[in-house]
Amino acid sequence: MTSPPDRVAVIGDVGGHVAVLRAELVRLGADPDTGRIPEDLVIVQLGDLVHRGPDSAAVVDLVDVMLRGGQGRWVQLVGNHEAHHVADRVFEWPEELPAAAADRLRAWWSDGSMVVAAAFRAPSGDFLVTHAGLTAGFWRSVLDTPVTAAQTAARLNAWAGRTAGALFRTGSMINRKRPSIAAGPLWAEAGRELVPSWFETRMPFSQLHGHSSIVDWETGELRGSAAVIHITSADPQTRHEVSRLGGGAIIGVDPCHGQEAAPVSAAWVSDRIGAVVTRPA
Repeated sequence: MTSPPDRVAVIGDVGGHVAVLRAELVRLGADPDTGRIPEDLVIVQLGDLVHRGPDSAAVVDLVDVMLRGGQGRWVQLVGNHEAHHVADRVFEWPEELPAAAADRLRAWWSDGSMVVAAAFRAPSGDFLVTHAGLTAGFWRSVLDTPVTAAQTAARLNAWAGRTAGALFRTGSMINRKRPSIAAGPLWAEAGRELVPSWFETRMPFSQLHGHSSIVDWETGELRGSAAVIHITSADPQTRHEVSRLGGGAIIGVDPCHGQEAAPVSAAWVSDRIGAVVTRPA
């Protein structure tokens, strides 16, 4: 990275839809053919690049171009669908990822090109960025309550390259039991685990996540308890949702692509940021 960035763009789950990712990169001013990213911009991608859509291998190829051509301005986070290929498997998936694409995911994980978290400071506050969001229980019992987003990102990224451990702790999506307020940052479900986990604890910073959505984007209805619905607002044009709690906000950026791409979606963008932090402790 040759100059400090002014903006950060957070791109939600891609889910195997390469055309959607290419279009969003062009909209942000990046070049998907060369990997060039404007000098004033850092792009953080929230993980879940693969599965569901028809072009998972092409998505991995495109992100590899961005990692190599972006001069450090592309930050790739690991999602639970990448974890399916780089760590112990905790779920079955009917789609086989081509071997070359799976090998590339494993290479990113082992060489540090794919990390767990990023952090930055914006005019509206301090932000932690992870795939599924950081629950209060995980922040407390596993991370020992770091007080800044940068400290938290560094502690989470100490797990980068590992294939087992607390990072991969699942939640109700896998165990189908009662929600856990200590579900891990690759698996926490937004409406049942992530947001409710902070009801009794003041948030030390705001968060951005993908992975799951409180809003059913097909109907526009909000899902979850009355308390979750009361504090959550949604923008159907970008497919962003915001839950406002004491001390900060939790912003969801998952467009919920299926086998077909979502009809609308957009990156979340903040300007006038401080440095983006990803390095391990």
